Amino acid sequence: MTLEPDSQTNLNSQERDRLTNIQPPLAENLPIPIPPRSLSKPFWTKPVETSDPWLLLTAVGLMAIGLVFNLAWLGFTAAIVALMLALQVILPSFKSWILRYLTVQERRSLIGSLSFILAIAGIAKYIGFYDLVSQWLNTFKYDEFGSWAEWVGALGQIMIAVLAVYVAWQQYVISKDLTIQQNRITQQQTIDAYFQGISDLALNDEGMLEDWPQERAFAEGRTAAILSSVDSNGKAKILRFLSQSKLLTPIRRDHYLGRPIFDGLGGYQEDRAEGIRVISLGVMLVAADLSEQDLRWVDLSDIYLIRANLGYTDLVKANLSRTVLYEANLENADLKGTRLFYGSLETATPRDRGHHPNYETGERTGTVIENANFRGVKNMSEEQRCYCCAWGGENTRKTIPGGCEGIPNKLGR
Repeated sequence: MTLEPDSQTNLNSQERDRLTNIQPPLAENLPIPIPPRSLSKPFWTKPVETSDPWLLLTAVGLMAIGLVFNLAWLGFTAAIVALMLALQVILPSFKSWILRYLTVQERRSLIGSLSFILAIAGIAKYIGFYDLVSQWLNTFKYDEFGSWAEWVGALGQIMIAVLAVYVAWQQYVISKDLTIQQNRITQQQTIDAYFQGISDLALNDEGMLEDWPQERAFAEGRTAAILSSVDSNGKAKILRFLSQSKLLTPIRRDHYLGRPIFDGLGGYQEDRAEGIRVISLGVMLVAADLSEQDLRWVDLSDIYLIRANLGYTDLVKANLSRTVLYEANLENADLKGTRLFYGSLETATPRDRGHHPNYETGERTGTVIENANFRGVKNMSEEQRCYCCAWGGENTRKTIPGGCEGIPNKLGR
Protein backbone atom coordinates (compact mmCIF):
# COMPACT_ATOMS: atom_id res chain seq x y z
CA MET A 1 0.00 0.00 0.00
CA THR A 2 1.40 3.35 -1.06
CA LEU A 3 0.86 6.56 0.96
CA GLU A 4 0.07 9.83 -0.68
CA PRO A 5 2.60 12.60 -0.39
CA ASP A 6 0.46 14.79 1.94
CA SER A 7 -0.25 11.78 4.18
CA GLN A 8 3.47 11.17 4.44
CA THR A 9 3.94 14.81 5.36
CA ASN A 10 1.29 14.62 8.13
CA LEU A 11 2.88 11.48 9.53
CA ASN A 12 6.30 13.08 9.67
CA SER A 13 4.87 16.16 11.35
CA GLN A 14 3.12 14.09 14.03
CA GLU A 15 6.28 12.09 14.64
CA ARG A 16 8.29 15.28 15.12
CA ASP A 17 5.74 16.64 17.62
CA ARG A 18 5.83 13.42 19.60
CA LEU A 19 9.63 13.44 19.75
CA THR A 20 9.66 17.10 20.72
CA ASN A 21 7.29 16.58 23.66
CA ILE A 22 9.49 13.87 25.15
CA GLN A 23 11.19 15.36 28.26
CA PRO A 24 14.60 14.11 29.40
CA PRO A 25 14.57 12.41 32.78
CA LEU A 26 15.49 14.60 35.75
CA ALA A 27 18.88 14.18 37.34
CA GLU A 28 17.36 13.45 40.75
CA ASN A 29 15.37 10.56 39.32
CA LEU A 30 18.46 8.83 37.92
CA PRO A 31 20.00 6.07 40.04
CA ILE A 32 23.28 7.02 41.75
CA PRO A 33 26.07 4.75 40.55
CA ILE A 34 27.90 3.00 43.33
CA PRO A 35 31.65 2.85 42.75
CA PRO A 36 33.20 -0.57 43.01
CA ARG A 37 35.04 -1.39 46.19
CA SER A 38 38.74 -0.93 45.91
CA LEU A 39 40.41 -4.15 46.83
CA SER A 40 43.71 -3.51 48.58
CA LYS A 41 46.50 -5.72 47.38
CA PRO A 42 48.48 -7.74 49.88
CA PHE A 43 51.82 -6.16 50.76
CA TRP A 44 53.73 -9.09 49.24
CA THR A 45 52.20 -8.32 45.82
CA LYS A 46 53.16 -4.62 45.85
CA PRO A 47 56.25 -3.53 43.85
CA VAL A 48 59.35 -3.21 45.99
CA GLU A 49 61.73 -0.26 45.64
CA THR A 50 65.33 -1.26 46.10
CA SER A 51 66.12 2.15 47.61
CA ASP A 52 63.59 1.70 50.42
CA PRO A 53 65.39 2.39 53.74
CA TRP A 54 63.41 -0.34 55.48
CA LEU A 55 64.72 -2.88 53.00
CA LEU A 56 68.29 -1.78 53.67
CA LEU A 57 67.75 -1.89 57.43
CA THR A 58 66.23 -5.36 57.14
CA ALA A 59 69.26 -6.66 55.26
CA VAL A 60 71.62 -5.11 57.82
CA GLY A 61 69.54 -6.56 60.65
CA LEU A 62 69.71 -10.06 59.17
CA MET A 63 73.46 -9.65 58.80
CA ALA A 64 73.70 -8.66 62.46
CA ILE A 65 71.64 -11.71 63.48
CA GLY A 66 73.97 -13.94 61.49
CA LEU A 67 76.98 -12.42 63.24
CA VAL A 68 75.47 -12.71 66.71
CA PHE A 69 74.27 -16.31 66.37
CA ASN A 70 77.25 -17.37 64.24
CA LEU A 71 75.09 -18.22 61.24
CA ALA A 72 77.58 -17.84 58.43
CA TRP A 73 75.16 -18.56 55.62
CA LEU A 74 72.68 -15.95 56.90
CA GLY A 75 75.25 -13.28 57.67
CA PHE A 76 77.11 -13.68 54.36
CA THR A 77 73.92 -13.68 52.28
CA ALA A 78 72.50 -10.66 54.12
CA ALA A 79 75.81 -8.82 53.71
CA ILE A 80 75.83 -9.44 49.94
CA VAL A 81 72.21 -8.27 49.65
CA ALA A 82 72.90 -5.16 51.77
CA LEU A 83 75.97 -4.40 49.65
CA MET A 84 74.05 -4.63 46.37
CA LEU A 85 71.14 -2.53 47.68
CA ALA A 86 73.52 0.10 49.06
CA LEU A 87 75.37 0.30 45.73
CA GLN A 88 72.07 0.92 43.90
CA VAL A 89 71.49 3.91 46.18
CA ILE A 90 75.05 5.24 46.28
CA LEU A 91 76.11 4.90 42.64
CA PRO A 92 73.47 7.27 41.10
CA SER A 93 74.25 9.93 43.72
CA PHE A 94 77.97 9.49 43.16
CA LYS A 95 77.48 9.74 39.39
CA SER A 96 75.43 12.95 39.67
CA TRP A 97 78.05 14.42 42.03
CA ILE A 98 80.81 13.69 39.52
CA LEU A 99 78.82 15.18 36.62
CA ARG A 100 78.06 18.31 38.65
CA TYR A 101 81.41 19.09 40.25
CA LEU A 102 83.89 17.64 37.75
CA THR A 103 84.29 18.93 34.23
CA VAL A 104 84.83 16.63 31.28
CA GLN A 105 88.57 17.32 31.34
CA GLU A 106 88.77 16.67 35.08
CA ARG A 107 86.89 13.38 34.69
CA ARG A 108 89.29 12.35 31.95
CA SER A 109 92.26 13.28 34.12
CA LEU A 110 90.85 11.25 37.04
CA ILE A 111 90.28 8.18 34.87
CA GLY A 112 93.73 8.61 33.33
CA SER A 113 95.36 8.82 36.77
CA LEU A 114 93.59 5.69 38.02
CA SER A 115 94.50 3.83 34.82
CA PHE A 116 98.12 4.94 35.21
CA ILE A 117 98.29 3.63 38.79
CA LEU A 118 96.69 0.31 37.85
CA ALA A 119 99.00 -0.03 34.84
CA ILE A 120 102.07 0.55 37.02
CA ALA A 121 100.78 -2.02 39.52
CA GLY A 122 100.21 -4.56 36.74
CA ILE A 123 103.65 -3.98 35.19
CA ALA A 124 105.26 -4.37 38.63
CA LYS A 125 103.52 -7.73 39.00
CA TYR A 126 104.76 -9.07 35.67
CA ILE A 127 108.36 -7.91 36.07
CA GLY A 128 108.62 -9.58 39.49
CA PHE A 129 108.76 -6.46 41.63
CA TYR A 130 106.44 -7.89 44.27
CA ASP A 131 108.58 -11.05 44.53
CA LEU A 132 111.66 -8.94 45.13
CA VAL A 133 109.84 -6.99 47.84
CA SER A 134 108.69 -10.24 49.45
CA GLN A 135 112.23 -11.63 49.46
CA TRP A 136 113.54 -8.40 50.92
CA LEU A 137 110.94 -8.48 53.68
CA ASN A 138 111.85 -12.08 54.50
CA THR A 139 115.53 -11.17 54.90
CA PHE A 140 114.84 -7.83 56.58
CA LYS A 141 116.22 -7.37 60.10
CA TYR A 142 113.38 -5.75 61.97
CA ASP A 143 115.36 -5.32 65.18
CA GLU A 144 117.75 -2.89 63.52
CA PHE A 145 115.15 -0.58 62.02
CA GLY A 146 112.31 -0.85 64.49
CA SER A 147 108.84 -2.12 63.94
CA TRP A 148 106.78 -1.51 60.85
CA ALA A 149 104.28 0.37 62.98
CA GLU A 150 106.81 3.14 63.54
CA TRP A 151 107.52 3.33 59.82
CA VAL A 152 103.82 3.48 59.02
CA GLY A 153 103.33 6.15 61.68
CA ALA A 154 106.12 8.26 60.23
CA LEU A 155 104.69 7.84 56.75
CA GLY A 156 101.28 8.87 58.04
CA GLN A 157 102.72 12.04 59.56
CA ILE A 158 104.43 12.85 56.28
CA MET A 159 101.17 12.36 54.38
CA ILE A 160 99.34 14.59 56.86
CA ALA A 161 101.98 17.30 56.36
CA VAL A 162 101.66 17.01 52.58
CA LEU A 163 97.87 17.23 52.86
CA ALA A 164 98.16 20.32 55.07
CA VAL A 165 100.42 21.99 52.50
CA TYR A 166 97.95 21.15 49.73
CA VAL A 167 95.02 22.58 51.71
CA ALA A 168 96.99 25.74 52.47
CA TRP A 169 97.86 26.13 48.77
CA GLN A 170 94.23 25.72 47.74
CA GLN A 171 93.21 28.34 50.30
CA TYR A 172 95.84 30.70 48.88
CA VAL A 173 94.59 30.16 45.32
CA ILE A 174 90.97 30.76 46.34
CA SER A 175 91.93 33.86 48.33
CA LYS A 176 93.93 35.19 45.38
CA ASP A 177 91.00 34.66 42.98
CA LEU A 178 88.63 36.42 45.37
CA THR A 179 91.06 39.33 45.72
CA ILE A 180 91.37 39.67 41.94
CA GLN A 181 87.60 39.60 41.54
CA GLN A 182 87.15 42.22 44.27
CA ASN A 183 89.81 44.44 42.70
CA ARG A 184 88.06 44.14 39.34
CA ILE A 185 84.73 45.20 40.86
CA THR A 186 86.36 48.10 42.72
CA GLN A 187 88.13 49.24 39.54
CA GLN A 188 84.89 49.19 37.55
CA GLN A 189 83.17 51.27 40.22
CA THR A 190 86.06 53.75 40.12
CA ILE A 191 85.83 54.00 36.33
CA ASP A 192 82.06 54.54 36.46
CA ALA A 193 82.54 57.33 39.00
CA TYR A 194 85.18 58.88 36.72
CA PHE A 195 82.80 58.79 33.74
CA GLN A 196 80.12 60.55 35.75
CA GLY A 197 82.56 63.13 37.11
CA ILE A 198 83.94 64.00 33.67
CA SER A 199 80.42 64.35 32.29
CA ASP A 200 79.49 66.72 35.12
CA LEU A 201 82.62 68.81 34.52
CA ALA A 202 82.32 69.13 30.74
CA LEU A 203 78.55 69.55 30.33
CA ASN A 204 76.24 72.28 31.56
CA ASP A 205 72.67 71.84 32.79
CA GLU A 206 71.35 71.82 29.21
CA GLY A 207 73.76 69.06 28.16
CA MET A 208 75.92 71.41 26.06
CA LEU A 209 79.71 71.26 26.09
CA GLU A 210 81.02 73.95 28.42
CA ASP A 211 84.68 73.47 29.28
CA TRP A 212 86.36 76.46 30.81
CA PRO A 213 90.17 76.33 31.19
CA GLN A 214 90.03 75.39 34.87
CA GLU A 215 87.46 72.68 34.18
CA ARG A 216 89.72 71.24 31.48
CA ALA A 217 92.61 71.26 33.95
CA PHE A 218 90.50 69.39 36.53
CA ALA A 219 89.41 66.87 33.88
CA GLU A 220 93.01 66.25 32.79
CA GLY A 221 94.10 65.86 36.42
CA ARG A 222 91.40 63.29 37.14
CA THR A 223 92.26 61.45 33.93
CA ALA A 224 95.97 61.33 34.75
CA ALA A 225 95.21 60.03 38.25
CA ILE A 226 92.89 57.24 37.13
CA LEU A 227 95.07 56.13 34.20
CA SER A 228 97.93 55.52 36.62
CA SER A 229 95.78 53.40 38.95
CA VAL A 230 93.98 50.98 36.60
CA ASP A 231 95.18 48.01 34.58
CA SER A 232 95.41 47.75 30.80
CA ASN A 233 91.76 46.78 30.44
CA GLY A 234 90.68 49.79 32.48
CA LYS A 235 92.90 52.10 30.43
CA ALA A 236 91.29 50.81 27.23
CA LYS A 237 87.80 51.45 28.61
CA ILE A 238 88.71 55.02 29.54
CA LEU A 239 90.28 55.70 26.14
CA ARG A 240 87.22 54.35 24.31
CA PHE A 241 84.93 56.53 26.43
CA LEU A 242 86.97 59.69 25.91
CA SER A 243 87.37 59.08 22.18
CA GLN A 244 83.73 58.27 21.45
CA SER A 245 82.69 61.28 23.54
CA LYS A 246 84.90 63.51 21.32
CA LEU A 247 86.80 64.68 24.38
CA LEU A 248 90.13 63.80 22.71
CA THR A 249 89.28 65.47 19.39
CA PRO A 250 90.53 69.06 18.79
CA ILE A 251 87.44 71.29 18.49
CA ARG A 252 87.22 74.64 16.74
CA ARG A 253 86.66 77.52 19.19
CA ASP A 254 85.59 81.11 18.86
CA HIS A 255 88.24 83.73 19.53
CA TYR A 256 86.37 85.49 22.34
CA LEU A 257 85.37 83.08 25.11
CA GLY A 258 86.81 79.86 23.71
CA ARG A 259 83.37 78.34 23.25
CA PRO A 260 83.09 75.31 20.91
CA ILE A 261 81.53 75.99 17.51
CA PHE A 262 78.73 73.81 16.11
CA ASP A 263 79.08 72.17 12.72
CA GLY A 264 75.39 72.49 11.83
CA LEU A 265 74.88 68.71 11.98
CA GLY A 266 74.33 68.30 15.70
CA GLY A 267 78.02 68.13 16.60
CA TYR A 268 81.07 70.34 16.98
CA GLN A 269 83.53 71.37 14.30
CA GLU A 270 86.83 69.51 14.26
CA ASP A 271 89.94 71.63 13.85
CA ARG A 272 93.15 69.61 13.69
CA ALA A 273 95.39 72.61 13.12
CA GLU A 274 94.29 75.04 15.85
CA GLY A 275 91.53 73.27 17.78
CA ILE A 276 91.61 72.68 21.53
CA ARG A 277 90.85 69.31 23.10
CA VAL A 278 88.70 69.01 26.19
CA ILE A 279 91.25 66.53 27.55
CA SER A 280 94.81 66.36 26.25
CA LEU A 281 96.46 63.09 27.24
CA GLY A 282 99.99 64.36 26.63
CA VAL A 283 102.45 62.09 28.49
CA MET A 284 99.85 60.19 30.53
CA LEU A 285 100.41 56.96 28.59
CA VAL A 286 104.20 56.90 28.47
CA ALA A 287 105.39 53.29 29.01
CA ALA A 288 101.76 52.22 29.44
CA ASP A 289 100.70 48.61 28.96
CA LEU A 290 97.87 48.51 26.40
CA SER A 291 98.56 45.04 25.05
CA GLU A 292 95.74 42.79 23.84
CA GLN A 293 93.14 45.57 24.10
CA ASP A 294 90.39 46.86 21.82
CA LEU A 295 91.30 50.38 20.63
CA ARG A 296 89.34 50.43 17.40
CA TRP A 297 88.43 53.94 16.15
CA VAL A 298 90.15 55.51 19.17
CA ASP A 299 91.73 58.95 18.66
CA LEU A 300 95.29 58.64 19.97
CA SER A 301 96.66 61.53 17.93
CA ASP A 302 99.22 64.00 19.23
CA ILE A 303 100.10 62.09 22.41
CA TYR A 304 103.23 60.39 23.73
CA LEU A 305 103.29 56.58 23.71
CA ILE A 306 107.03 56.26 24.29
CA ARG A 307 107.96 52.66 25.21
CA ALA A 308 104.27 51.76 25.31
CA ASN A 309 103.25 48.14 24.84
CA LEU A 310 100.66 47.82 22.07
CA GLY A 311 101.36 44.18 21.28
CA TYR A 312 98.37 42.20 19.95
CA THR A 313 96.21 45.35 20.21
CA ASP A 314 93.34 46.00 17.80
CA LEU A 315 94.10 49.41 16.24
CA VAL A 316 91.64 49.20 13.36
CA LYS A 317 90.78 52.74 12.17
CA ALA A 318 92.65 54.28 15.12
CA ASN A 319 94.20 57.72 14.65
CA LEU A 320 97.94 57.75 15.42
CA SER A 321 98.87 60.93 13.57
CA ARG A 322 101.57 62.98 15.36
CA THR A 323 101.77 60.25 18.03
CA VAL A 324 105.23 59.55 19.43
CA LEU A 325 105.76 55.77 19.29
CA TYR A 326 109.46 55.92 20.08
CA GLU A 327 110.62 52.42 21.18
CA ALA A 328 106.99 51.29 21.30
CA ASN A 329 106.04 47.65 20.85
CA LEU A 330 103.39 47.00 18.18
CA GLU A 331 104.12 43.31 17.70
CA ASN A 332 101.17 41.44 16.13
CA ALA A 333 98.95 44.54 16.33
CA ASP A 334 96.14 45.00 13.80
CA LEU A 335 96.81 48.14 11.72
CA LYS A 336 93.92 47.85 9.28
CA GLY A 337 92.94 51.40 8.30
CA THR A 338 95.09 52.95 11.04
CA ARG A 339 95.96 56.57 10.27
CA LEU A 340 99.67 57.31 10.57
CA PHE A 341 99.69 60.68 8.78
CA TYR A 342 97.57 63.17 6.82
CA GLY A 343 98.06 64.24 3.24
CA SER A 344 99.96 62.18 0.68
CA LEU A 345 102.73 59.66 1.25
CA GLU A 346 105.19 61.67 -0.84
CA THR A 347 104.95 64.80 1.32
CA ALA A 348 104.06 63.37 4.74
CA THR A 349 106.73 63.66 7.45
CA PRO A 350 106.84 62.90 11.19
CA ARG A 351 105.89 65.54 13.73
CA ASP A 352 108.29 68.32 14.58
CA ARG A 353 108.03 70.18 17.88
CA GLY A 354 109.48 73.35 16.39
CA HIS A 355 107.00 73.76 13.52
CA HIS A 356 103.26 73.62 13.06
CA PRO A 357 101.79 70.72 11.08
CA ASN A 358 100.30 71.13 7.63
CA TYR A 359 97.27 68.88 7.39
CA GLU A 360 96.81 69.51 3.68
CA THR A 361 100.22 68.36 2.50
CA GLY A 362 100.89 66.05 5.46
CA GLU A 363 104.12 67.74 6.54
CA ARG A 364 104.86 67.18 10.23
CA THR A 365 101.59 65.23 10.69
CA GLY A 366 103.11 61.73 10.74
CA THR A 367 103.76 59.33 13.57
CA VAL A 368 107.19 59.16 15.17
CA ILE A 369 108.10 55.46 14.90
CA GLU A 370 111.85 55.44 15.50
CA ASN A 371 113.06 52.19 17.14
CA ALA A 372 109.51 50.81 17.18
CA ASN A 373 108.79 47.09 16.86
CA PHE A 374 106.42 46.12 14.03
CA ARG A 375 107.11 42.39 13.94
CA GLY A 376 104.09 40.33 12.95
CA VAL A 377 101.70 43.27 12.50
CA LYS A 378 98.52 42.38 10.63
CA ASN A 379 96.75 44.14 7.78
CA MET A 380 99.54 46.67 7.18
CA SER A 381 98.80 48.47 3.93
CA GLU A 382 101.43 49.28 1.32
CA GLU A 383 101.15 52.97 2.16
CA GLN A 384 101.74 52.28 5.85
CA ARG A 385 104.70 50.02 5.04
CA CYS A 386 106.33 52.66 2.85
CA TYR A 387 105.91 55.35 5.51
CA CYS A 388 107.31 53.13 8.28
CA CYS A 389 110.27 52.13 6.12
CA ALA A 390 110.99 55.73 5.14
CA TRP A 391 110.72 57.33 8.58
CA GLY A 392 111.33 54.49 11.04
CA GLY A 393 115.11 54.35 11.04
CA GLU A 394 117.36 51.32 10.78
CA ASN A 395 116.04 49.49 13.85
CA THR A 396 112.42 49.91 12.82
CA ARG A 397 113.08 48.89 9.20
CA LYS A 398 114.35 45.49 10.39
CA THR A 399 110.94 44.69 11.92
CA ILE A 400 108.67 45.72 9.02
CA PRO A 401 106.81 42.74 7.50
CA GLY A 402 107.77 42.35 3.85
CA GLY A 403 111.04 44.21 4.29
CA CYS A 404 112.06 47.68 3.12
CA GLU A 405 114.06 46.83 0.03
CA GLY A 406 114.03 49.66 -2.47
CA ILE A 407 112.60 52.21 -0.01
CA PRO A 408 115.11 54.90 1.06
CA ASN A 409 115.73 55.68 4.72
CA LYS A 410 114.67 59.31 4.94
CA LEU A 411 115.34 59.47 8.66
CA GLY A 412 119.05 59.00 8.04
CA ARG A 413 119.79 56.99 11.17
